[in-house]
Amino acid sequence: MKHLALLIFLAGCGSVAPFPDSGVVGDSGVVSVEDAGVQPDAGTSLTTTLVVKYPAGTHTLYVRGNKLPLNWNSGIAMTKVSADTWTLSLPTLTSDLEWKPLLDDTTWSRGPNWTAKLHQRVEVAPRFTRDEGEWSVRWPNFPSTVLGNSRGISVYLPPTYLENAAARMPVVYMHDGQNLFDASTAFGGVTWRVPETMNAAANDGRFREAIVIGVDNTGSSRIDEYTPTADPMYGGGKGELYLRFLVEELKPRVDSELRTKTGREDTVLIGSSLGGLISSYAGVKRADVFANIGAMSPSVWWNGRVLLTLVSQSPSSRPTRVYVDSGDSGPSNDGVVDTRELVSTYRALGYTDGLKHVEQAGATHTEAAWASRLPGALEFLLGPR
Repeated sequence: MKHLALLIFLAGCGSVAPFPDSGVVGDSGVVSVEDAGVQPDAGTSLTTTLVVKYPAGTHTLYVRGNKLPLNWNSGIAMTKVSADTWTLSLPTLTSDLEWKPLLDDTTWSRGPNWTAKLHQRVEVAPRFTRDEGEWSVRWPNFPSTVLGNSRGISVYLPPTYLENAAARMPVVYMHDGQNLFDASTAFGGVTWRVPETMNAAANDGRFREAIVIGVDNTGSSRIDEYTPTADPMYGGGKGELYLRFLVEELKPRVDSELRTKTGREDTVLIGSSLGGLISSYAGVKRADVFANIGAMSPSVWWNGRVLLTLVSQSPSSRPTRVYVDSGDSGPSNDGVVDTRELVSTYRALGYTDGLKHVEQAGATHTEAAWASRLPGALEFLLGPR
């Protein structure tokens, strides 16, 4: 009976100065290592090369930093090599560099400093004027041939994306999109505070800026779509079709219309409750697309805890990072015992640093609890700037 009660609940469901010697790596819009962000300089292995991607127009980009020939009081002009690419080579450096670009040597880039490793090339895509991103319901009725239905899709675009047309971003796909942004559609009127979380990280550098895709559930089909197998009591079992919708229909549209980083290492899938269940299942079936999986208070109990068996049988291609959490209170204790079993199953596969497990004392199975844990989950799944 407690599962029946739980299932009823589930169905409802200005210029910034530098940070001298702070040691903080990265800023909004950092280009990943995979996208040629940090690599040995092609011209000479003894030169540190800074590359800034930014369409500056009539402005000139300058650099200040903490090691000679740079300083924090006045900058050195970069060389413009294309409409949105600027470079500066520093052959005399003898150690790692902390640095920041400026527009016309007056307007600092937003967020923390960057770090350039000695004798390497680092490429960044900064912003200088925006502090906040924007969200909207981009596709009110996104159709799915695979599922035979349609749903709303909301999109959050981070501040660097909006200001800097040269910036490409990782993407976070989140289930139950109604609960992410708007209190008027969120379960119980409580949102996950996604814009606030993303904007804060864009400015303090806690994790990389990212596009967020909020995928609405369809109400009556939610249980079907978020479950990997049919449960004798509750039905369901269309999870594989839902994953096909994400991979074959939604993601191609997102990647074609937005400036995304399309690779698996820059793609996150995260959800809670049944959304955590289907996210974990996606890690089993589609790790080729989603290398970063977030399962918040996952419904491990579904169909005799079949998820434990499915995860234990994961193929050799697996997610790079897996985040699992729960509370420990409320009528079901937020499934804390089952969640621990799921974590043990991941560890049996060999996960160590690529797995993070969080138990929030006193937390229950609620939107407010998931909202409070979202920053930590994204910090692990997206990584620092």
